[in-house]
Amino acid sequence: MPASLVISAPASGVGKTTLTLALARAWRHRGLSVQCFKSGPDYIDPAFHAAATGRASVNVDSWAMDHNTIGHLVSRGADADVVLAEGSMGLFDGVAARGVSGTGATADIAEMLGWPVVLVIDPSGQAQTAAAIAAGLRDYRAGVRLGGVVLNRIASARHEDLVRRALNEAGIKVFGALPRHAEISLPKRHLGLVQAEEQAEIGKLIDEAARFVAEHVDLDAVLHSAGKWSPQAANGLNVTPPGQRIALARDAAFSFVYPHMLEAWRAAGAEIVPFSPLADEAPDASADVCWLPGGYPELHAGKIAANARFRSGVRAFAETRPVHGECGGYMVLGAGLTDAEGVRHEMTGLLGLETSFAKRRMHLGYRLAELAAAMPGHQRGARLRGHEFHYSTILAQPDTPLAVVHDATGAVIAETGSRRGHATGTFFHLIAEDR
Repeated sequence: MPASLVISAPASGVGKTTLTLALARAWRHRGLSVQCFKSGPDYIDPAFHAAATGRASVNVDSWAMDHNTIGHLVSRGADADVVLAEGSMGLFDGVAARGVSGTGATADIAEMLGWPVVLVIDPSGQAQTAAAIAAGLRDYRAGVRLGGVVLNRIASARHEDLVRRALNEAGIKVFGALPRHAEISLPKRHLGLVQAEEQAEIGKLIDEAARFVAEHVDLDAVLHSAGKWSPQAANGLNVTPPGQRIALARDAAFSFVYPHMLEAWRAAGAEIVPFSPLADEAPDASADVCWLPGGYPELHAGKIAANARFRSGVRAFAETRPVHGECGGYMVLGAGLTDAEGVRHEMTGLLGLETSFAKRRMHLGYRLAELAAAMPGHQRGARLRGHEFHYSTILAQPDTPLAVVHDATGAVIAETGSRRGHATGTFFHLIAEDR
C-alpha cells in the first residue's frame, strides 16, 4: 500500500509546490515511485508534478467532483510507493457554499481519503505564534489528521530553535527547517507559476530543490508519518467526449486543460489530434470537432493575428463542424483581443467577443453553468462545473448566451459564454458535469 500524504499550509505562497516537487524528486532519487495529485482547480501545477515524478498528475476537487470521481482519479496511485496530494490556498480554505462533495478545501480531500497532512509553515516575523497557528489547524476539524510540519524561510538558528521548542511543547512534529534559499523559487507569472513546458531548466530547478530539502528535512520521518492507503473500488469517469476525433489546440498559448478531461475523452474512445496555432497550423480536416483550451493568448496575440492559415482554417472548420473555446480559447474565437499595451489584435471572428488586458480585472472562482443550448459533448440543460481565472476585461459579448452561469455562492454572473453558428465559448475551464 502506498505511503500517502497531503502537503498543505496555512495560506498561499508559503512553499507548498516547491516542497511537493522536492519531496517527490528526492524520493524518486531513492528509487521510489511517486504519484502526485493537485487538490483544487489549479491547472498548472500538475505539469510540474509530472516533471518531478515522471508520472501524469491530475486534479481532485471536492466542489466539482463526487466521491466516485475522486476515488477513480486517485486510484492511479495504487501502484506507487508514495502518493502526494498538493493542496491549494490554506488547508481549510474553500468556498462558502458546499459543492458536490465539499467546499473545494484541501481538508476535504485529506479527510475523504484519510491521508495525513504535512504543513508547510512560514514563521517569518513570528516565533511561538507559528506553533499556535499549527495547533489551531491541527484541532480545527476532527477528521483531518496532522502528521507534522516543515518550517520554511527560517531566518537564523535562534529563530529555528524558538519555533521548534514551541511546536514540540504543542506536541507537533517538526520534520525539518528550510533556511531562506531564493535559488529554488520557481518563476511567477500573472496567473501564478510559469508553465512547466516553458522552463528549459525545470529539471535542474527540481533537482536543486530536492537536494536542498533532503539536506534539511528528515525524509524518513516524513514517510513514517504517512498513511497506508488502500484505494477503494470506483467506477470510471462518466464523461462524453466532444467528438470522436478532436482537433485540440496545444502550444504555449493554448495549454490550460485539465489532464483528467483529456484522459476521460481517450478512455471513452475519442482520438485527440493536436495542432499549434502559434505554428500557423489549422485544425485537422478529418476531425469532427475543434477545441481551443485556455492559456496565454494575450502574450502571443500579435502572432495569432498574423497567422492567416490558422485563422482561415478555424473559420473554414466552423462552417460545418463545432468549434469550442475555453477562456483564452474563447477570446481567440472572438472578434478582437487588446493586449496589455493597448494594441488591438484581430482574432478569428467566429464570435463577437471583445476582450482587453489594457485594464486588468481579475475574474476568479468556481462556476456552475446550465447550458441554454448544446455545446460539444453536452446537451442543452446540462449542468457543468468549472473554474474561471483570467485578468481580461470584457468589452463586448454580443452573441446569444451559451448558459446561465452562477458563481459558488449561487449568484448569477455576466460571463455567460457565447454561441453563434457552430462556434461556442466559455470563460470557465470545464472540470466535470453534474450527473
